[in-house]
Amino acid sequence: MKTLEQLKVKIFADGAELGGILELYRAPYIKGFTTNPTLMRKSGISDYEKFSRQVLEHVVDRPISFEVFSDEFDEMERQARKIASWGKNVYVKIPITNTRRESSLELVHRLALEGVQLNVTALMTLDQVSNTSKALGNYAPSYISMFAGRIADTGRDPIPLMREAVEIMAPYKSQELIWASPRELLNIFHADEIGCHVITVTHDILKKLSLIGKQLDEYSLDTVKMFYEDALKAGYKF
Repeated sequence: MKTLEQLKVKIFADGAELGGILELYRAPYIKGFTTNPTLMRKSGISDYEKFSRQVLEHVVDRPISFEVFSDEFDEMERQARKIASWGKNVYVKIPITNTRRESSLELVHRLALEGVQLNVTALMTLDQVSNTSKALGNYAPSYISMFAGRIADTGRDPIPLMREAVEIMAPYKSQELIWASPRELLNIFHADEIGCHVITVTHDILKKLSLIGKQLDEYSLDTVKMFYEDALKAGYKF
């Protein structure tokens, strides 16, 4: 199997905890960062802009995505322009639709034409990928985030869809496909195998990177020791 250094897919850390971001920023294998309002809320962040600017004081040379949070396209556009102004390494996350299922692609196209770096997010179908790829064109560096993990949650195999998404986007050299919402470390290898450009990985999954290539008999023994030690700590008796 490949080592971490042999992987071609770029690993982006997905999270919204400042300490964790700064720690991962020191890791050379982390090539970028992504956030979203849900992760920020879970981290207890109340001031969106203050947090984002704190991150950008440190993360200056790798791409990082911040998401708009309006459901109205006029306000979404205003937020997108403001977020884009925060730094040259900033990508603005725009959802594929609003909550009323209205397409955001007109806004995406307009912003892309003006050179705004975008990360179009929450895609789950190949039609969405195709239409988004056309809207983005080659106007500015951009990402398309396809939520492979959520696709898998429905009982569907995301790998064929992700492989086809790579092919759909191939004519546009300024676009990169993100394997979003991975459910396990193995998904990094899945993404690498099909030629996906980027995978966003939560901090919890990133903690398992040291297990890559670990001998399974040793891992088996570690597991036995864990069960034994936890039983001792619990003081179980018959």
